[in-house]
Amino acid sequence: MEFSKLVGTRYSCKQYSERVPDEATIQSILEMARLAPTAKNLQEQHIYVARSAKSLEAIDAVTPCRYGAPVVLIVAFDKNNVYTYPGGTRDSGIEDASIVATHLMLAAADCGVDSCWVNCFDPDKLHEALGLPEHEEILMILDLGYAAPGAGPLPNHFSRKPLDQTVSHI
Repeated sequence: MEFSKLVGTRYSCKQYSERVPDEATIQSILEMARLAPTAKNLQEQHIYVARSAKSLEAIDAVTPCRYGAPVVLIVAFDKNNVYTYPGGTRDSGIEDASIVATHLMLAAADCGVDSCWVNCFDPDKLHEALGLPEHEEILMILDLGYAAPGAGPLPNHFSRKPLDQTVSHI
């Protein structure tokens, strides 16, 4: 799909059908995320694909925002393998994982799969529930699936501030 059309029509799906993306589609989405740039090319991201009843129940226990998605991606990063910026107060972990997560979201849309970036959860509780390694920090959850009949964007989805309110030329 043409990129401008993709970003203009993609929305956060809040109601999924029972239709499950096939394995080839999931792999294509994951491959496109693998190509995301990271600071110093450290590639500290780790993506967990959750589709078992046990994993989905663990996710449901920490967020009301799975919306019935049959597949959920959890994006984490290795806290011990990040680039520390000059000044020593910031590192690339959240930034790099966010770039990877954005690639996942847009790749899903390109493949015709609906998604929702979920940040309404306690990352520490999900980390514990899934038994993830200590050195990894969870950034976000990405619901994946196909929209249920009648599902669509929230009423305010297409409302955007004009550029002169969000951009300054200096």
